[in-house]
Amino acid sequence: MTIEVYLAGSGLACALGRDLPQSLAALRQGGVPATPTSVPGGFSWPVHSLPPAEGDWVQQLRRTVREVVAQCSLLRHLATPEMPLFVASSSLDVGFEEQAGCFAGDVQAFADLVAEAIDWRGPVFTVSTACTSAVNAVLAATDLIRCGVVPHALVLGIEFSNRLTLAGFGGMQLLSPGRALPFGAERNGLVLGEAAAAMVLSSTPSRWRLAGGANVVAGDTPTGADAGAIVAVTRAAMRQAGVCTEDIDLIKPQAAGSPANDAIEAMALKTLFASLPPMVALKPLIGHTLGAAGAAELVLLLGCIEAGAWPAADYALDPTLDVTLATQAPARLRHILFNAIGFGGGHAALVMEDCAS
Repeated sequence: MTIEVYLAGSGLACALGRDLPQSLAALRQGGVPATPTSVPGGFSWPVHSLPPAEGDWVQQLRRTVREVVAQCSLLRHLATPEMPLFVASSSLDVGFEEQAGCFAGDVQAFADLVAEAIDWRGPVFTVSTACTSAVNAVLAATDLIRCGVVPHALVLGIEFSNRLTLAGFGGMQLLSPGRALPFGAERNGLVLGEAAAAMVLSSTPSRWRLAGGANVVAGDTPTGADAGAIVAVTRAAMRQAGVCTEDIDLIKPQAAGSPANDAIEAMALKTLFASLPPMVALKPLIGHTLGAAGAAELVLLLGCIEAGAWPAADYALDPTLDVTLATQAPARLRHILFNAIGFGGGHAALVMEDCAS
């Protein structure tokens, strides 16, 4: 028998605030402007940075990780020596290496640092699949619970400050000089963001159920969205969830503000749905948090739904895409399709079910 998986607790630190209540309060006030951030060579782009904290890079990381985990009130009752921790990130410890002027170690060094910050005693896994990292971490943790290997798991999505990522995206001419406008008529690129988000997954029933999920890699499109992969991963996630397109009440697309990728994603979704459900975009508020995006955006979205806050778009959409962003939460809201797309051809999707609706 398959074991169901639920979201038992969550925490968030992002550009809007250092916890979820602060973030929702700032969202209701229209958000927080991105901060101009410079890289060597005299270039500067806006970044949705975390609110400042005292200490060096490692000290700030440890404090932030402890803060988001502390928001997961049930965690202390669920934690056991066998409970796994999945650390999802794209940049890992690059910021520390920049500050220290040396390499910190292998790919697991960052996850070990995170685990040490919260005195974690269970097994620790690193998931780094670019912008799909956090969704894939959720999928991996969910598989362990569904198979009965463990009853609970902790997923941390973390994208912390560094200049290498910003310079790299800038060098590829993917960044906006102003703000992210997903599906916008004047969209001209991404705005990056920093975030840390925690998700406690459990076999114990609660409001939000992870009904289904999938990951598809399109190897022939390493830096862009692939319409066929979007269709395939969405269908696979819905099939596992036991739902069809008519059951989806809200879509959280990738929608990062890329002129080309937004158009490809809109086309793919219109291929899937006879009539598109309401959609919501979160990156104008917290930026594209890359490896943390799957956790940060999901925690923020569910927080918005529970608190009655809504991230409505305040800009004109591209009429050629023929899509709309919801101005308020849908009256009927039981199943949410949550999509993510990343470098390397990664396309991931989750279907969340509101068991309280």
